[in-house]
Amino acid sequence: MAEVIVYTKNWCPFCDRAKDLLKRLGQSYKEINVEDEEDGFDKLKAKTGMMTVPQIFINEELIGGFQELSGLQASGELSKLLES
Repeated sequence: MAEVIVYTKNWCPFCDRAKDLLKRLGQSYKEINVEDEEDGFDKLKAKTGMMTVPQIFINEELIGGFQELSGLQASGELSKLLES
């Protein structure tokens, strides 16, 4: 099964949706809340160049946020990524 990391913030509805989708698929994931560290969000921005959460990595590859995750699910590509 793939390694999935979801970078989140508190009170983030898109973060909740991403985690719910992964749970429905039976996919385990590691959640990293960027608000837990003083410079956590700055580190995420430096890593991804993105200014939003969630940011989702599958097997160390950034796939994007919830919209990209749900798009992969709709196209059938997500199951292929999660099986690798």
